Amino acid sequence: MSTSNRSIALWVLSIGGLLAAAGASAETKIAVVNFQKLLEDAPQTKATMQALDNEFGPRRRELMTMQNDLKAKEEKLQKEGAVMSEAERSTAEKSFRDQQREFSRKAGEFQDDASNRKNEELGKIQRYLFQEIQTYANSQGFDLVLGEGVLFAKGPLDITANVLAVLNTKPTALPAPAPAAAAKPATPAKPTGNNK
Repeated sequence: MSTSNRSIALWVLSIGGLLAAAGASAETKIAVVNFQKLLEDAPQTKATMQALDNEFGPRRRELMTMQNDLKAKEEKLQKEGAVMSEAERSTAEKSFRDQQREFSRKAGEFQDDASNRKNEELGKIQRYLFQEIQTYANSQGFDLVLGEGVLFAKGPLDITANVLAVLNTKPTALPAPAPAAAAKPATPAKPTGNNK
């Protein structure tokens, strides 16, 4: 049995043990959250994705304009290349290649920047959603909330819609991160003794 299969089997056994313990104790409350659905439907996610679209929209439009210009230059070269002088065609082809390289560079930078920002913002949203799930679970008296890896859950166990309803009452902008711990104050200078 491979290591990952053993890990899965161990995980299933531990969940089974928890569920068996829950059955033995009528006081244990268990719930399930479809985290992916919560992430997709949360108003905070939608607001963040819209903010990212606004942030990267001008660069996206600039790239589309560059792409259209390249296409027009390529078509012009194909149509008029045969009637151009050798020097004109050579200059036009060099200009086209230079613009293509510039477009590729800018497109790559855009892709990297947009991907990094999206991952950064999604990380913030995920941390926020985990906090909100924990807050909701505590306020409702749940002992265990399961997420990923749940293959089936009866309706009353799924609290995704309930957590989403709470998220809809909250501001769409994520709260600012807590400030970093204040720097330690400098240690006071040792008093000097009186020399007699």
